Amino acid sequence: MAYKKIERMTTFGRINHWVVAFSMVGAVATGLYIGHPYYSSFIAEPAATKWVMAWNRWWHFMIAIIFDVSSIVIAYMYFFSRFEKAYKKLIPTGKNIAEFFAVVINLITFNRSKNFDSTHADSFNAVFFFIFHLMLVWMLLTGLQLYVHGLASGLSSIGSWWPSMLHLFTDWTLNVTGGTNMDVRLSHHYTMYSIIVWVMFHIYYQVWRTIFWGEGDINIAFGGSKFVKES
Repeated sequence: MAYKKIERMTTFGRINHWVVAFSMVGAVATGLYIGHPYYSSFIAEPAATKWVMAWNRWWHFMIAIIFDVSSIVIAYMYFFSRFEKAYKKLIPTGKNIAEFFAVVINLITFNRSKNFDSTHADSFNAVFFFIFHLMLVWMLLTGLQLYVHGLASGLSSIGSWWPSMLHLFTDWTLNVTGGTNMDVRLSHHYTMYSIIVWVMFHIYYQVWRTIFWGEGDINIAFGGSKFVKES
């Protein structure tokens, strides 16, 4: 059986993919510490604990910026990439809907039914990643609301315009989540766990496709290509 090589991800796309992945690890690690200082007990000098928290908050904020910028780049590529415009797979056309359910059936029947073309990004994965980016947007907005809550004076090192802008764009998350800062904090925290579950399934599904389809899908994030059987 002959195979042909299919390019599925550009070099820039792969770099951005791994920037998002490592940023996620850093954001989760520092975010969990902010919520529950799990390694403060290893610090010999109790007075130094506050500085550990301060550095964790700083790193969490810096990593979140990288995380969000990388995700914005992906969103831009959804529409303007010259390689592949993923938004086309999100349009609920008859063809896309049929492909979405064909992929779901393929997954739950362990590849006993494969009525779609796997050489390109399918509608199921497009919807799956769209959900991921919606969660990232929510994490951004709730995270900024938690950040501006700490600027109670209405001032910042770069002026009062910065807190004012953050209040303008994120205060609505208070009403949506329940009305208090703790509600926003809990929503931010639970969304993090939802993203972790998403990542677990994403890794599982890529391994699953590699095993059941036999097309080397796991290589897409590393080498940018996969192989499909020639008809």
